[in-house]
Amino acid sequence: MSNAATAAANAAGLDPKRIPTHIACVMDGNGRWAQRRGLKRTEGHAAGEEALWDVVQGALDLGVKWLTVYAFSTENWRRPVDEVRYLMNFNREILQRRKHHLHSQGVRIRFAGRRDWHVPRKLLREQDESMSLTQGNRTMTLTFAFNYGGRAEIIDAVKRMIDDGVKSNDVTEKLISKYCYFPDMPDPELMVRTSGEFRMSNFLLWELAYSELVFTPVLWPDFRAKNLFEAIKEYQDRNRRFGGIESGSAPDFDPPSHAIPEAALDTGS
Repeated sequence: MSNAATAAANAAGLDPKRIPTHIACVMDGNGRWAQRRGLKRTEGHAAGEEALWDVVQGALDLGVKWLTVYAFSTENWRRPVDEVRYLMNFNREILQRRKHHLHSQGVRIRFAGRRDWHVPRKLLREQDESMSLTQGNRTMTLTFAFNYGGRAEIIDAVKRMIDDGVKSNDVTEKLISKYCYFPDMPDPELMVRTSGEFRMSNFLLWELAYSELVFTPVLWPDFRAKNLFEAIKEYQDRNRRFGGIESGSAPDFDPPSHAIPEAALDTGS
């Protein structure tokens, strides 16, 4: 961690040695934020842009290496047509406005999700340009989960394994992870969801198996870097045991080959 990142962590009251490597975020509450103000739902999405960039900057200041945000789910196509159309254009315009600044900060831009006929070609081109521009950056990887669903990712991984002729006896957690959208992406240590909802909403279902989950009542357009720091503080205050009885690091994939003797499990019933 750089001296600047250490100073930023200390200033926020955080342990600089325990900053998550990867934070995932469900940006929820845009529509409710707008409705409470008598505005169109799309105004809430527009207001959420400022929240996103404040969070990105806060994560950069702390030296967070990976940030994944839920931008548009496979279920979001069910929303009103006008709202979906707005979101397609809005996401394209965000990239046009922000990609060069992100590039100057050393941010690599990625998109996780299905690239199918639903997504407008103009948006796909903008995504490709953003990824190409920033592909050499490593200060932080900012992944937009777009046209993304956790179940869809697992289904797509299984289909690719079948296409590659993988035998059932060769299937392991490590192998499945290699067939996910970005095998090099570490699992998030922390997932933050705004707006007071307590659910995953089909987000990174495979990757969040051992993540700490923090739910905040703050609506996304009101969420700022200080709120992110509060979530990290809650994460740091937790005791992560990963199924054991003592704190430790995340377990390696796949259970150990040894087994507890059957006699030791006999309850005498």
